[in-house]
Amino acid sequence: MADERNLTWHTGQVQRKDRNDFNGHQSGVIWMTGYSASGKSSLAHGMEKMLHDERIRVYVLDGDNVRHGLNRDLSFSTADRKENIRRVAEVTRLFCDAGVVVFSAFISPYREDRELARACVGNEDFHEVHIKCPIEVCEERDPKGIYAKVRRGEIARFTGISDPYEEPVDPQLVLDTDQYSLEECQAQMWQYLQEKKLVR
Repeated sequence: MADERNLTWHTGQVQRKDRNDFNGHQSGVIWMTGYSASGKSSLAHGMEKMLHDERIRVYVLDGDNVRHGLNRDLSFSTADRKENIRRVAEVTRLFCDAGVVVFSAFISPYREDRELARACVGNEDFHEVHIKCPIEVCEERDPKGIYAKVRRGEIARFTGISDPYEEPVDPQLVLDTDQYSLEECQAQMWQYLQEKKLVR
């Protein structure tokens, strides 16, 4: 059906079910949310390696990496953060349709934006994972030196310090990265993925 912009959605001959059957596993979006330095990227890339080693089609969309290219035109204003998440959600939806398990590692601090992402991807395919770690611990880690810059006044509107972070109300999985090691968190994530048939 054509819309007012004269655009028509073209349905291909190969469907998502065909791709999932070919791969031997389901596809889905693992939306990882949490403070900067909570462990999102480390966990996402660790899981990517684990899944790849098991011949699972997998990819990581990382907050910093995406802002180098696709979203390089966006600032950290509330409106641009919303657009950042909207674009990422659309990309993860495409990856999911392509038969890939995609890990999305973004602070995504606002519940409303995460719910918009869920609506875009679809509730059945969207798995919200709270990478939980106290802000004090994240600041102690500070691997990129960002918190130090915030404290020196070099960065404004920083999540958890000068801008809010709204914790998930009912996430599918919570990983306490200050309580468990990376390997233990990976094991918990793997068990969840098995339950959801995203890994064999």
